[in-house]
Amino acid sequence: MKETASGSSAAPAAAQTDSSLAGAASFDAHLRATGLSPLLASQVTTLQVNVGKRCNQACHHCHVDAGPLRTEIMQATTASRVIELMTGSPSLRCVDITGGAPELNPSFRSLVDAATRQGHEVIDRCNLTILLEEGMEDLADFLADRRVHIIASLPCYGPENVDKQRGNGVFDKSITALLRLNELGYGQDDSGLQIDLVYNPAGAFLPPDQGSLEASYKDVLDREFGVRFNQLLTLTNLPIARFAHALQRDGQLEAYMSLLVNHFNPATVDALMCRSLVSVGWDGALYDCDFNQMLDIAIAGHATDERLHLDAIEPQATPTIWDITSLSDLDNRPVVTGSHCFGCTAGAGSSCGGALADN
Repeated sequence: MKETASGSSAAPAAAQTDSSLAGAASFDAHLRATGLSPLLASQVTTLQVNVGKRCNQACHHCHVDAGPLRTEIMQATTASRVIELMTGSPSLRCVDITGGAPELNPSFRSLVDAATRQGHEVIDRCNLTILLEEGMEDLADFLADRRVHIIASLPCYGPENVDKQRGNGVFDKSITALLRLNELGYGQDDSGLQIDLVYNPAGAFLPPDQGSLEASYKDVLDREFGVRFNQLLTLTNLPIARFAHALQRDGQLEAYMSLLVNHFNPATVDALMCRSLVSVGWDGALYDCDFNQMLDIAIAGHATDERLHLDAIEPQATPTIWDITSLSDLDNRPVVTGSHCFGCTAGAGSSCGGALADN
């Protein structure tokens, strides 16, 4: 029961990395060479929901290929099924809503309200400038009232690098949005309203030490703009979608892949997000993580006497939220890997929650 995008204005897909079995074998071989077992999920505690690819920005490094012309969007019936799974999954602790700009989806607020009523932590992957769009004047208040945890991309503490990656004027708009959120209590001591910023490199290199960079961010943003935030999360650029296209164009893809492989860090493996997270696409399809979703690498089947036999679904079909009765059906499943997984395990590691280990 997967949905299809309406219209024909979606942007063409950018280049992607090799997601073949050879890529998976290469990553799995690295695991075995360091004495580690193939990736196996544990209990699902985080549900990450991608509500669509429509966005008010079109960032150069966006692994989702999001933009203003994308038409892929989660429909209300799919959002309702997601809410049903929240209710029927006792191990769930966190609902992580992403896009695109997730706030542009008409079901965004109902998803937030449902998750909040059920006592889950709610994360909004916010690009900040959406708060300044027409029709979004009450969005900041909505997020604060529901005590939503905001994770916002700001790839530098100065305008040059931000505007280069995300578009002219984005830095100034982001600062305006951050100050508005600070006024509501976000980033302030003892408010309980958490806002974390996300850094990703501007080129084909690994992020610096997360703690040291966070100190620099906090110093500059507070001193020059009066902006406060809780944590900085450093993310490695994965060689997929627009970033892979840029690497190919500049003849850097092979070198970047070598960089990731040569900096493989076995200490990151236990904390990989795919061990406790399930990703749902805008059409209801299920994936091990957001990156697998963008590469259209479906979740693997897992079969026990108590769980649905996902691998009994018709051949080549992608499992969806209508094929499971609870997120618990996906506990203890094998995680599908590929060459892009080296991006999550290089250096200090990378996940939706930032670095995973010491450099």
